[in-house]
Amino acid sequence: MTSKDLNGSLLTTIENKIATLEFEHPASNSFPSELLDRLTVELNSLSNNNLVSIIVLKSSGFGAFCAGASFEELKAISTLEQATKFFSGFANVLNAMRNCSKLIVGRIHGKAVGGGVGIAAACDYALATSESAIKLSELTIGIGPFVIEPAVSRKIGKSAMTEIALAAHEWKTATWANQKGLYAKIYETHEELDQEIIVFANKLASYNPEALVEMKKVFWEGTQNWDTLLHERAEISGKLILSDFSKTALAQFKK
Repeated sequence: MTSKDLNGSLLTTIENKIATLEFEHPASNSFPSELLDRLTVELNSLSNNNLVSIIVLKSSGFGAFCAGASFEELKAISTLEQATKFFSGFANVLNAMRNCSKLIVGRIHGKAVGGGVGIAAACDYALATSESAIKLSELTIGIGPFVIEPAVSRKIGKSAMTEIALAAHEWKTATWANQKGLYAKIYETHEELDQEIIVFANKLASYNPEALVEMKKVFWEGTQNWDTLLHERAEISGKLILSDFSKTALAQFKK
């Protein structure tokens, strides 16, 4: 299945019980709300697809894995309803990943910012390259990584989350992310990464699918409150993005 327009594209291919889900956007694989909605729908569909045991989540190209929220859409937001709906798009994706019955393997081939870090963290197992540095830059534009915080903290802990969130202007290396638990392994080249993705996904797909489903449940125990928590966090971000500070900061980023 494929869908494409100015809001980016989403492509799903299924082979040997492995669904490869690839998203793309010309602005460094960032997410406008429509692409977030598509990703949520597709994750929910794959969750109920009996022909699929494993999902490989990836983005296109050789540059950034994901630049997070669409700056163009952020700048266009003018009401609290619009703002909350936009940030709820990330909440919906993270909850779809959490509730998905299939294990999700993340292919993080390049840099991840903001919501992109959250998506990497919500993968059950993430493999990356040495180029896959991460940054939570939300404070620099007057908001904070509120929606993705539970997913990131779940992987790297509150201490590391505090470090990366407050150092909003700094990149953390892929090695740092690996040491903190965000990435399971890192590789020097895209070719090595892709080869390991193939080997690992096929190994998982050969296991008892019922056992994989039960393992997924175990991994996400204690997160049931995310259904409401992430949307409450979206409201916080929604209010802040309408502030004078954020409007000024977004205008400066444009320049």
